[in-house]
Amino acid sequence: MVKSLRESKAKLSELVDLASRGEDVLISVRGKVKARLTGVQMPLPATTGAKWARELRGLHRAYSSGKASVSIDQILSAQRADRG
Repeated sequence: MVKSLRESKAKLSELVDLASRGEDVLISVRGKVKARLTGVQMPLPATTGAKWARELRGLHRAYSSGKASVSIDQILSAQRADRG
């Protein structure tokens, strides 16, 4: 969608809403596109890291015999090998 600068000023909140829903809004000055309004990529939720840490601890317990500890690097290498 292309809007003139004048129209963009008048309807900025509407254009921000469109951009937040994934539509790119191009803003033109005297018929030439000068700017683009886009939505932002939201970061992954913090729970993703916590979930990964829990899974890693579980894997560590599963691979650990109690006598000789398996390193995290060894666990990650094994997991990567399982993926193909």
